[in-house]
Amino acid sequence: MVTEVLWGVLLPFFGTSLGAACVFFLHKLPSDGLQRVLLGFAAGVMAAASVWSLLIPAIDRAAPLGTWAFLPAAVGLWLGVLLLYRMDKKAPESHTHTRTLAVTLHNVPEGMAVGAAYAGCLAAGGDLAPALTLALAIGIQNVPEGAVISLPLRAEGRPKPRAFAAGVLSGAVEPLGAALTIAAAQLIVPALPYLLGFAAGAMLYVVAVELLPTAARGGA
Repeated sequence: MVTEVLWGVLLPFFGTSLGAACVFFLHKLPSDGLQRVLLGFAAGVMAAASVWSLLIPAIDRAAPLGTWAFLPAAVGLWLGVLLLYRMDKKAPESHTHTRTLAVTLHNVPEGMAVGAAYAGCLAAGGDLAPALTLALAIGIQNVPEGAVISLPLRAEGRPKPRAFAAGVLSGAVEPLGAALTIAAAQLIVPALPYLLGFAAGAMLYVVAVELLPTAARGGA
């Protein structure tokens, strides 16, 4: 089970690295049509996973609260939304360097979302399928993000290995955030409903503010 959790935690990082590797065989981003398909697919899976893998387990874990079982999930959800909203305000994607910073910052709560999902699955008995679904969806969404960092850096004249490394490093915060969240969740199990709700809020913000609008207008 430890191996399964490790691979799941690393899936989003692999997605970012795969996208960054595009710098070695592409000179520009994939076609708008392909980007729209990938982003739309990721948005759908992430939205479903946010509900079924995060929010519903959060409410179930707060069942002793009775009628108010939804409250921890609701509080956590809005905290996740507000955190990413503040990140967007602090790091607008106006040029290559700020975009790299923005992607890196957004990867932190994505890693936490995966960590929270795995922590919730482990605490509930060990069925890791919901957490794996979420990790896979985030990994797919991260492919164009990795390309968005590496390809513009290459276009600015940076060597291919350096552009690739920048994309890879932007995703390195995800397994770290996931591992820290899993470790913390083992110590503060009563906070899991809030943590799961927080992860769902972060994911739904990414879907509503980044994935769907980008897929609609075309391009990453």
